[in-house]
Amino acid sequence: MPDLIRRYDNKNKPIIVPKKGLMALTYFNLVHLQRGDEYQAKVEGCETLYAVLSGNVDIEVSGTSFKDVGRRKDLWSGNADSVYAGVGAAVRVRANVDGTEVAVAGGLCDRVYAPFRVPPSEVEMVDVGSVETRSHRRIFHLLGQNGLGRAGNLLVSELYCDHGCWSGYPPHKHDEDQGTAETNHEETYHYRFRPETGFGAQLCFQPDGSSQCFMTRNGDTFLLDRGFHPTVTSPGHEEYIFTILVGKTQRGLVQNFKEEHRHLMRGIPGIQDMVNKFK
Repeated sequence: MPDLIRRYDNKNKPIIVPKKGLMALTYFNLVHLQRGDEYQAKVEGCETLYAVLSGNVDIEVSGTSFKDVGRRKDLWSGNADSVYAGVGAAVRVRANVDGTEVAVAGGLCDRVYAPFRVPPSEVEMVDVGSVETRSHRRIFHLLGQNGLGRAGNLLVSELYCDHGCWSGYPPHKHDEDQGTAETNHEETYHYRFRPETGFGAQLCFQPDGSSQCFMTRNGDTFLLDRGFHPTVTSPGHEEYIFTILVGKTQRGLVQNFKEEHRHLMRGIPGIQDMVNKFK
């Protein structure tokens, strides 16, 4: 069943590791560095994306150097700058400024791909919903269609939701491979709020009617292995979600919208654009 990890000091150690706990395919780490600090990793069996949430770093991937990565002072200040590393690559990250934070998103992969950078200019955005329908959010694809042929089944994005609005809405799931109707993708959400005192709710319910509801706060992480999973943030609080999707059998995501709520898709702008961008 889905679960929530409350915020804690992970001391630059992985928060999620494949096949250890709920998630079978997903890797997730948060790395905090001060100027001159270094972080080194070699994630066996996983491809990874190093997304600079704030600050600036130099990243070396198995001898390939990427200099001056990171353009924003915090995650509310423009598009992220990221570097992709293939399975088992030796990665070294060196911080150039204080207060640097890097999110490491990963997924199991059976093929080694060459490293590459995704600069802010190559991040694709899709605008979904509206304030009027209480569903407005913007999704920025760090590793999406730009990874086709260059990465395995790892998809990484940043979602910004307006205060008092819903995301993951209309309710949908993606936990079964059903041809063109649905794909099996694990999903991880890492939440931030502005202001940081903000909060929201993460719902999850199954086809059999069983359900869970979690109160989400700044720094929490949600693990989803199955079920419908709409999210809402409270009025007065903007929500940010760092999102990791890992496909079990394919890269492209196909969302299965709950049948009795599919009529809502006609009244929420940008839903089809969102669907298309994940394929």
